[in-house]
Amino acid sequence: QVQLVESGGGLVQAGGSLRLSCTASGSSFSSYAMGWFRQAPGKERKVIATINSSGSLTYYEDTVKGRFTISRDNAKNTMYLQMHNLKPEDTADYSCAQSWRHYGVTVDDFEYWGQGTNVTVSS
Repeated sequence: QVQLVESGGGLVQAGGSLRLSCTASGSSFSSYAMGWFRQAPGKERKVIATINSSGSLTYYEDTVKGRFTISRDNAKNTMYLQMHNLKPEDTADYSCAQSWRHYGVTVDDFEYWGQGTNVTVSS
């Protein structure tokens, strides 16, 4: 049973920074791609950033490029999302997910999901 637990969300002012963490258990963490997704109220879940199994390849959605950095520590079964220069439009519930593949960039590439953590950016 794969379990993913996110942490690090909260309330931050525009221009601020947060770091999200996602810790996995019950799986061969280092064998699979991981990703961060977000869902704003009334909107569909969308991919923000993904990273392949080894950490050598990343993908970013256009609106977060240059502001967010995804990384992983396979020894700790943990993935991170460092977020800088946060904007009010970044406000959403952020979830991490594990893929069934070594690399993926769409929602359909991921099969296990965490419960999510809320990020609220005030203007």
